[in-house]
Amino acid sequence: MFVLGLPDAISVALFDLDGVLTSTAVLHRNAWKKAFDAFLSERDPEGFVEFTEQDYLDYVDGRRREDGVRAFLHSRQIDDVPEESVDAIGDGKNKLFVATLEAEGVEPYPGSVRYLEAARDAGLRIAVVTSSKNGAAVLDAAGLSEFVELRVDGLEAAVRGLPGKPAPDSFLLGAELMGVTPAQAVVFEDAISGVEAAVAGKFGYVVAIDRVGGGQTDTMLSAGADVVVNDLDELLAA
Repeated sequence: MFVLGLPDAISVALFDLDGVLTSTAVLHRNAWKKAFDAFLSERDPEGFVEFTEQDYLDYVDGRRREDGVRAFLHSRQIDDVPEESVDAIGDGKNKLFVATLEAEGVEPYPGSVRYLEAARDAGLRIAVVTSSKNGAAVLDAAGLSEFVELRVDGLEAAVRGLPGKPAPDSFLLGAELMGVTPAQAVVFEDAISGVEAAVAGKFGYVVAIDRVGGGQTDTMLSAGADVVVNDLDELLAA
């Protein structure tokens, strides 16, 4: 290990964005809640059961929009929704998210900024790999674009036809474009699906960030994370 809390063989860092570098995971969760609650209450007003934070963590967090919609609806035994309705829920969620982002902006986590600064100073190359199609806007709004050498986001994944997390394809593309093998790269993730993707891709090290509490740390370790922290700057003392 060296000053960044990583194995010496690591030369490239692949960071997820929402919930790892920026607080936008909360904005995503709130937007999903509004979109799903509107759908569920209209579909079955009498039997309406709201979308919860645990639903977000279990079925939506880290996944592509359409995959998250299908996974959550399946969890409620709703499998008869046509493709256009799946798209409508996802598009409605995205409009809510973008509107909130434009109105309120976004702040990076201070500990993440400290870690990015230390990583840059130490010569660790930095890329962002996110399922979000708003990756560029979020990085710019948070003032983090200066740290990022390469971005693989939901737009790039769609163009290339890549499956979403927990498949490792986006992370593997990030490593390839950075010119390293997976064994030479570390993945930073806050979603269980993202941890599973990093493990499936056989990356050299997997850092999970638990900003939820409860049993999330144990779940992340069970999914294959090498270490779990509450904020990235904890690694600077490792």
